[in-house]
Amino acid sequence: MKLENDLGRDPVGRLVRRTAIPSMLGQFVSVLYSIVDRMYVGHLPGIGDIALAGVGVCGPVVTLVGSAASLIGVGGAPLMSIRMGEGRLDRAREILSNCFLLLLICAAVLIAGLMPLREPMLRLFGASDATLPYAMEYFTVYLCGTFFALLATGMNQLVICQGYARVGMCSVVLGAVLNIVLDPICMFVLDMGVTGAALATVISQAGSAAFVLAFLLSRRAPVRLTFGRLQGWIVRRVLTMGLTPFLIIAVDNVMIIVMNAVLQRYGGPERGDLLVTCNTIVQSFMLVVTMPLGGISTGTQSVLGYNYGAGRADRVLGAQRHIAALCAGFTAVMFVLARLAGPLFVRLFTDDGALAAEAVRAIGICTLAIIPLGVQYAIVDGFTGMGQVQLSLPLSAWRKLVYFAAIFLLPAAFGAEAAFYAEPVSDVLGPAASIAVYLLCTKRLLARREEELRRSRAAEAASLSAADGVQ
Repeated sequence: MKLENDLGRDPVGRLVRRTAIPSMLGQFVSVLYSIVDRMYVGHLPGIGDIALAGVGVCGPVVTLVGSAASLIGVGGAPLMSIRMGEGRLDRAREILSNCFLLLLICAAVLIAGLMPLREPMLRLFGASDATLPYAMEYFTVYLCGTFFALLATGMNQLVICQGYARVGMCSVVLGAVLNIVLDPICMFVLDMGVTGAALATVISQAGSAAFVLAFLLSRRAPVRLTFGRLQGWIVRRVLTMGLTPFLIIAVDNVMIIVMNAVLQRYGGPERGDLLVTCNTIVQSFMLVVTMPLGGISTGTQSVLGYNYGAGRADRVLGAQRHIAALCAGFTAVMFVLARLAGPLFVRLFTDDGALAAEAVRAIGICTLAIIPLGVQYAIVDGFTGMGQVQLSLPLSAWRKLVYFAAIFLLPAAFGAEAAFYAEPVSDVLGPAASIAVYLLCTKRLLARREEELRRSRAAEAASLSAADGVQ
């Protein structure tokens, strides 16, 4: 069987690029899911701006639901990579099977638990009387497709971790293309409006889920999907490993929800809905930054996990240098584009001059410190890829804590628009702590791993020698 990427023997720099770039491109294309929806919603005749605010309130809640896919998919992927690096494919198959079952269970629990709570939840998260009907319309349809959303995202991570980054990219591209084609058909041709936008997304995710499952059931996959029972120790390890990426995504979306609520409160009846609509556009641009950035840092976890499992410290350190350089380079490009192409991006969503000016200014503020944010992603996701959640989780939590403090303090002192400065404040103080921890801990962790493997191999050799002596 020809591997797309040999995680243990291919040159590290080339291997990082071949896993990072398809994952980055796949995530960039997946941004189109939400951006295309919002573009079309923003241009609905007569209701565009207010419907866009409704979908904007709904957007982070939708992503919060989808973060369960990261809890399981990104939690299981490093475990699979480490077991593959150790040569234990039987264990890798058990992890894959358990992740599949966990995704199905999570989807069922989310649908049953959230369906009765839609209206109070959306109101709590910033929906006004004017925007609530559109938020309810979108979220209800999307929630019904939770099975597809979780399988498409979660199982895709378990394809990428086997070295098949291009297959993972293709599954995302398939969903995005379907979404782009179906959005205008459902919204305008079939005259379904906001409901059509949500339905197009659900159908697209179903296509991605079918593609991923077909690959994992085929002979191409080094670790194929089998069907067994849940095993407690695997469930515990997956949930522990997935806690960091889950909390990153979940808290990121809670931050957007809190931002909407803060803007609504401090903006008042006159500017509240306008600022929430502005934030919807800003967060759409930030998705263009953070989702491809996350594609680089999580797509390369397979390289780190495999070589950490194999005890190859030299390859781990080399991969980390290349990953950090790619993350910083990508965010540097996006920093420039925010200033050059920000007005063009905003015009995709609205023709209102006052709203557009406010959104362009807010994008400039939120992207002030995205270059150090790139380093933050590389370090935190790198520790997660090596199974070091005891480091990645506190580092992620510190950045979120800084953000929450800033988002409440700044508007109280300087007015509603000051809330947008919470992003650059957290993007400076968060990476500063991560860089310090990385420099202090990484080489020590790798040395300890090499010593563990040396002792394990010595014990195994002694056991075999004793067995030969008995014979």
